[in-house]
Amino acid sequence: MNPWLIVLLVILGLFLVLEIIALINRPGSRYKNHPDELNPMQGKMVRFVEDKTEKENADGVCGHLEATGVSSRKAGFYEKYVKRCIDIILSFGGLVLLSPVFLGLSLAIVIDDPGPVFFTQKRIGKNKQYFKLHKFRSMKMSTPRDRPTHMLENPEQYITRVGKFIRAHSLDELPQIWDIFIGNMSVIGPRPGLWNQDLLTAERDKYEANDIKPGLSGWAQINGRDELEIPEKAKLDGEYARQLGLKMDIKCFFGSLHVFGKDDSVVEGGTGEIKKQENAK
Repeated sequence: MNPWLIVLLVILGLFLVLEIIALINRPGSRYKNHPDELNPMQGKMVRFVEDKTEKENADGVCGHLEATGVSSRKAGFYEKYVKRCIDIILSFGGLVLLSPVFLGLSLAIVIDDPGPVFFTQKRIGKNKQYFKLHKFRSMKMSTPRDRPTHMLENPEQYITRVGKFIRAHSLDELPQIWDIFIGNMSVIGPRPGLWNQDLLTAERDKYEANDIKPGLSGWAQINGRDELEIPEKAKLDGEYARQLGLKMDIKCFFGSLHVFGKDDSVVEGGTGEIKKQENAK
């Protein structure tokens, strides 16, 4: 038998296996099996209402979201079909080619701090639908639960030795290649916000940036990432949404490659932390 035919059959076999796994896991990854956990603001336009009597959310402000209407943005041909095909091809290729890296990092994580290799977070997807985002675990098992990194006091103390390396090189984000393959994310798009980042969600709604699929990297990522304040980040996400197309995706893709060397825009403490540090000097 022709060697190339064998390779092709193996690739098709792997794709079918992964696709079957994706079909089985897709509903649960979007909280469809848990109606009580669905986002009440899904598909709606919102605004942020500040209220000092409420609990502080993941953006460090007190308040809540209030629905102002229904999202009316319609996906174009590129976004609906071409972009999804590109996502499937790139994510499948990534899962196959990077499988040795996945294995190596998994072993290093377990050896450094025994426990689960991956962890999941409830994030906001397209049209504000909640989904389960996956990451390599970079924090110690003793880290306080259900509290975002930027709200921890001295977050550095909770990061493992392996975790510090993979976060500096953005390797902790690699499991999101599966989130792309399964259809919850795209290779390029606004970074998915935490389910309780109400201010970020409201700011993005001003530019229809919540109405497109979130991405592994995006326009805001390559233009500042954690250095950016929320309004700036949301505005850049809106620029991406407005210019969404092949040209913009290529620009973001190649602009993201440097992060695997050493991403100096990652700041332990989160959005706007650099500005906070400068003001404290």
